[in-house]
Amino acid sequence: MRADVVVVGLGAVGAAALYQLAKRGVSAVGIDRFAPPHTMGSSHGETRITRQAVGEGRSYVPFVLRSHEIWRELEAETGEALFAACGAVVIGPGSGDTSHHGHKDFVGRSADAARAFAVPHEMLDGAEVARRFPYFVGLRGDEIAYYEPGGGYVRPERCVAAQLRRAGELGAVIRTGETVRAIRQDGRGVAVETDRGTVRAGRAICAAGAWNAALLGAPFDRLLKVSRQVLHWFALEPAAAMPENGPVFIWMHGRGDSDYLYGFPRLAGEGSVKVATEQYASVTSPETVDRQVSPAESAEMFARHVRGRIAGATGAVERTAACLYTVTPDRGFIIDQHPDMDRVTAVSACSGHGFKHSAGIGEAVAVLAAMGRSPVDLAPFRVSRFG
Repeated sequence: MRADVVVVGLGAVGAAALYQLAKRGVSAVGIDRFAPPHTMGSSHGETRITRQAVGEGRSYVPFVLRSHEIWRELEAETGEALFAACGAVVIGPGSGDTSHHGHKDFVGRSADAARAFAVPHEMLDGAEVARRFPYFVGLRGDEIAYYEPGGGYVRPERCVAAQLRRAGELGAVIRTGETVRAIRQDGRGVAVETDRGTVRAGRAICAAGAWNAALLGAPFDRLLKVSRQVLHWFALEPAAAMPENGPVFIWMHGRGDSDYLYGFPRLAGEGSVKVATEQYASVTSPETVDRQVSPAESAEMFARHVRGRIAGATGAVERTAACLYTVTPDRGFIIDQHPDMDRVTAVSACSGHGFKHSAGIGEAVAVLAAMGRSPVDLAPFRVSRFG
């Protein structure tokens, strides 16, 4: 089979890239070893936080601004509810060093990005956080917070499914349940070898998440590490104050990257709150990861991060999920040509903060593949920064 572009991996970024290629009339094939949306990678779990001004740095903001526009466009095209702009609040201690995703002063960095891109926002002190969001308890009183009314959450499974559906409707070929064995480049273009044969194309976009390192080889196999993350849905007391329209939240209550929790408002008709933290200390692989979450893990999450902070949250676990982060040494993205294959674009690792950017990244790499240039500056995401 031949195409102009082949997309390997149809999760958050791959689905977005395939949709954008098809939208532009580019002959494209998308391949995934599973049947997305699925629970084997990084793009599941019902909700993902999004906000326009991100503390990871200004270079990410164009992606998320465009992503918000694309999700609204997709909602109009498909009738699916993809993006809930319920607001987003990022809370940190008012004194002492903190770190989130490897960056100090994450609250201040978020505000800096908001000012640079004219993103509507407010800065709140601890008293105002307590007044507006009375279900956040255990505040010390000296907190500082960034509040973005245009933030909220997206539904990852729905976003992936909507983009794949539109890609197919627009002419893209989608091949699921097919495992890519190797990606090679020669004088005729790119050959993607699978367990069903070979797909030839002028260019390839590799967005395989936790499988990127094995498919792309050096230097990606040295740079990309996979970590297991767990999500918890804790039951709320019947009279719990957490509303259905409250903001998503990131609450840094200590100095380290794992001394925090993030979470979501109560979803309509549900009696639980979804919360999680992150860990980077232990690494795994998509083949060996433990996809079950033990009761002990949920008990530790509740005791360390939830108890005394979310009013009405109980230790009763309604459900759990495990997902994968693929992380670079600086916890930034890689969006770049492969050093040894200039017709292959390597996309991600998303390093745990990628879904909110995914629709915009998909568009950027689709335009790059189709036209040889990106609408967003990709220089900060080059693999060469690691030496």
